[in-house]
Amino acid sequence: MALLQKIRQRSLLLILVIGFCLFAFIIGDIFNSGGFNSTSKDVGSIDDKDIPFEDFRVKVSNVEKSGQGITSTEAANRVWEQEVSIALLTTEFEKLGLRVGEKHLLEVLKADQNIGGNPLFLNAAGIFDVNKFKEYFKANPEQAQFLKDREKDADLNAKFQLYNTMVKAGVYTTQSEGKMKYEMEADKVSFAYVAGLYSTIKDSDVKVTDSEIVDYMKKNEKKFKADESRELEYVLIEDKPSASDEAEIKSKINALLTGSVVYNQATGKNDTVAGFRTTSNAIDFVNSNSDVPYDSTYIAKKDLPAVDADKLFSLPAGAVYGPYIFGNYYCISKSLGMKSGVNAKASHILISYEGTQVPNKKEKRTKEEAKAKAESILAQVNANPDSFLMLAFTASDDSSSQQGGDLGYFGPNQMVKPFNDYVFNNGIGNVGLVETPFGFHIIKITDKQDGIRLATVAQKIEASEITSDKMFTQATKFEMEAADKDFNKVAKESKLAVPPAVSVKGMDENFGSLGKQRNIVRWAFEDGVKEGSVKRFEVANVGHVIAKVKSIDKSGLVSVSVARPFVEQILKNKKKAEMIKAKMTGTSLEAIAKAVGGTVQQAADLTMENVMLPNVGPEPKVVGNAFALAVNKMSAPIEGNTGIYVVKNTSTVKAPAIKDFKPYIAKLDGQKAAETNRVIPALKGNAKIEDNRQQFNY
Repeated sequence: MALLQKIRQRSLLLILVIGFCLFAFIIGDIFNSGGFNSTSKDVGSIDDKDIPFEDFRVKVSNVEKSGQGITSTEAANRVWEQEVSIALLTTEFEKLGLRVGEKHLLEVLKADQNIGGNPLFLNAAGIFDVNKFKEYFKANPEQAQFLKDREKDADLNAKFQLYNTMVKAGVYTTQSEGKMKYEMEADKVSFAYVAGLYSTIKDSDVKVTDSEIVDYMKKNEKKFKADESRELEYVLIEDKPSASDEAEIKSKINALLTGSVVYNQATGKNDTVAGFRTTSNAIDFVNSNSDVPYDSTYIAKKDLPAVDADKLFSLPAGAVYGPYIFGNYYCISKSLGMKSGVNAKASHILISYEGTQVPNKKEKRTKEEAKAKAESILAQVNANPDSFLMLAFTASDDSSSQQGGDLGYFGPNQMVKPFNDYVFNNGIGNVGLVETPFGFHIIKITDKQDGIRLATVAQKIEASEITSDKMFTQATKFEMEAADKDFNKVAKESKLAVPPAVSVKGMDENFGSLGKQRNIVRWAFEDGVKEGSVKRFEVANVGHVIAKVKSIDKSGLVSVSVARPFVEQILKNKKKAEMIKAKMTGTSLEAIAKAVGGTVQQAADLTMENVMLPNVGPEPKVVGNAFALAVNKMSAPIEGNTGIYVVKNTSTVKAPAIKDFKPYIAKLDGQKAAETNRVIPALKGNAKIEDNRQQFNY
């Protein structure tokens, strides 16, 4: 059972090489933290094949449990991507009639080190034994379902390997393509040209409307395709302490410095309680009065609050400093004494050997060879201390070699024991040799820092109940007024800033600069929420967010606010192009240059692979048009990346004929190899995918 438990926890069979993986052995209880309330039985469908909700939520639950803090929404998004990819690929496998034999299946299973490298399945020679593997499950019939699940995942993995191989085999380069590649690199064109640059017209002189951006997106739908979205504007009323709150906390912590008189009910008399300055037990005092418990660590000066570091570090034993502000706390500190050498700084040269877990070894060597080399380097350093830096750079197997072996400052027990003991038991300047599981280290101790132990009473600066009530009242009032009036006007009257609107999709979690605020996003997509809807949200440790649905976009395109940064300049350049073209009159380059206030310029020996115009940038349309012209012929105006161009071909030099295009075919093959990784996006683009996850109230 321990073996299977280990496999369940750690095993992961890759089914895809494209950014995701199939989670093997999906088991677990129902998903209980997402608050699923829908009565629908299907969470979605891919090409009319349903994804049952019950199966989906079990898988989401498992991902959430194994994801180390992953949220239910993140888990649901991850499982959804997996389910879509598996469904699309499975359909392709079925169309092709792919089948996997037992040998192939076993090879995939063996690739999992928790199976292929498990001692229970190895023979005396340490090789995976199929018979031992099969016998184990025969002897443990209760694990039949486990094996069935593993084989199912392995089957999918194996089919994907076959499918991927077939796709790669289908992508090849012809002789004609190789010839074209050669000509694109070797044919050369030279031309004269006149440029009317877009930059000569101010952006402020050209306006682009929202409707123009929408029209552009519709014409280029694939580039701007998106799920249904909502655009929300909001204000934040921070639940933060007022000036009077800060003053009160400062007053309270100040009062702790001196003693106080309290009535003792047991004796019926007044008792004098010692203050922080006079207390005989500073540690107990801290733990009784501080929001942060006592920390016995000795602190180096560099780790103290920057503004107060000098005064704190120079405190004599028993002396008190404060109040002072550190982060969100008012503090008073008492010195409990100094200690030398609390932090150390060292450099090292690591000489590793075969068997140590050190990546990127500079050379292979045995332990004996490593020790001999380390001793030789130690002798060189002792003879010439200045050689340490260069020896670390050239000989060390540690990544710190690029910094001359410098490891910076570190505290006790942060390094492996032999290394730690040498550094903290020897003085600055000492050089020595120690062995650790990583190899042999030549260590040079370069500095040590003293530290001070402080007993610190820290009280958090936070809003009082009165202040929080005021913020709540303000937020509630804003919510009610914004529901009936102009949101921005109400914000202005309330002296509140309205950040840029946030565009969200149904399964998003992040909400602008506020980070993960799934409850706000979820609300925006609830039934009954429409344009103009307003709601207040209490955000822990932040304050009150009052959000308004500014717009609802069901067009299937990204919002205008998201598209504008990418589209606006393109459309502005289109408008500028018409303005520049209207000026480009004349029958010669010189006349056109005069009309646009430019000059005739020259471009020499450009190719279809090198389309960089000097001092301008890449202009493929310009160069392509130049190649299409006969010598001494002039083009019509060409819309380029940076302006409108008119070119005149001065010469075209064809590349000499060659018979062997293999080098060029190889280049294209290399470029096309990466395109096979676009299989999944291509399948998604052609699939009918229905996503009902929003109905399940994550």
